[in-house]
Amino acid sequence: MTMLAQIPREERPRERLLKQGSDALSLTELLAICLGSGRRGVSVIRLAEELLSRFGTLSNLFNASVQALTEVKGIGPAKAIQLQATFALAKRMNLLAYRPKYPIQTSRDLYNYIAPKLKDQKQECVAIMLRDAQGNLFHDAILGIGTLTQVIIHPREVFHHALHHRAASLALAHNHPSGDPTPSTADIELTKLLATSGRLLGIPLDDHLIIGAHAFTSLFDAGYISSSTLS
Repeated sequence: MTMLAQIPREERPRERLLKQGSDALSLTELLAICLGSGRRGVSVIRLAEELLSRFGTLSNLFNASVQALTEVKGIGPAKAIQLQATFALAKRMNLLAYRPKYPIQTSRDLYNYIAPKLKDQKQECVAIMLRDAQGNLFHDAILGIGTLTQVIIHPREVFHHALHHRAASLALAHNHPSGDPTPSTADIELTKLLATSGRLLGIPLDDHLIIGAHAFTSLFDAGYISSSTLS
């Protein structure tokens, strides 16, 4: 077995990366750098090979839990957490590099996009949709799941999400499991609060949709949001 100390210094992964750049390194070498060290009697290169062999694909390795990683001899909790953090950064970079964009101009466009994800839910779910400065929807997420009749969501959570993703504007949508898209008093009050908060933060609330079984209500179209980037 070849130990790292037996490899000429100029051929070791770190030194090769410094001289030739990361593109010159194999997957095993890059993983070895992330690991930092091997275990007693086993080089870091060999440990990297064992990890790749154990999980089969890079995708499986990226999605492995801390517990699964520590099942490999030589990977303790600290090293497993370090690997997970490295993989998380890579996944986030990939998300930033590839953001499918959907042109959104009207409340109907928002409904057509989000309804398939919400209308058949058995509990109330709140979804956020984020738009860029060109009006393209580039991100959506479920912010909360409640009971059959209500879900609790705080404006802080809404705008934290929007700020984190650097959105130019946002829209909310939630379903009514009863099938009736009529907004409740609480829906209207939350919408007004979010619209006011959005104006103060410079991230306007474009709309808040109530999704029913066969129809929807736009609180922008209903006049509860005074300014929106929708047409």
